[in-house]
Amino acid sequence: MKLNDLSPVEGSKKAPFRKGQGHGSGNGKTAGRGHKGQKARSGGNIRPGFEGGQTPLYRRMPKRGFNNKIFAVKYAEVNVASLNRFEDGATVDAAALIEAGVIKNAYDGVSVLGSGKLEKKLTVKAARFSKSAQAKIEDLGGRIEVI
Repeated sequence: MKLNDLSPVEGSKKAPFRKGQGHGSGNGKTAGRGHKGQKARSGGNIRPGFEGGQTPLYRRMPKRGFNNKIFAVKYAEVNVASLNRFEDGATVDAAALIEAGVIKNAYDGVSVLGSGKLEKKLTVKAARFSKSAQAKIEDLGGRIEVI
């Protein structure tokens, strides 16, 4: 037996139902859409939950229950390319980044990401470092400190 000898079992494959192919097909003319109205039109459908302009149920119901979002840890993200504005051998921490205008707020800590090219030897103090950022800082003889 070869792959080209294989075929589906008799009766297992059914031809797709073709709508709108004449009234003799049993589903011609309006093709199961009824007469007129928004849903009879091409592209005429409404999104799930739409109630004709009335305020939908999901907006009428009060918001209740627990949401973990308020406990999420938010980091100020800094790419290594933006660390080039500091002088060679400088110590870079959240306060220095805010003073230099790289970030506006330190939130729950600073996360250093590896996008861009670093050209200076720095000591960087942050809450998190991506592996690529860590490698770029240490390749130039710099140090990282996780705080």
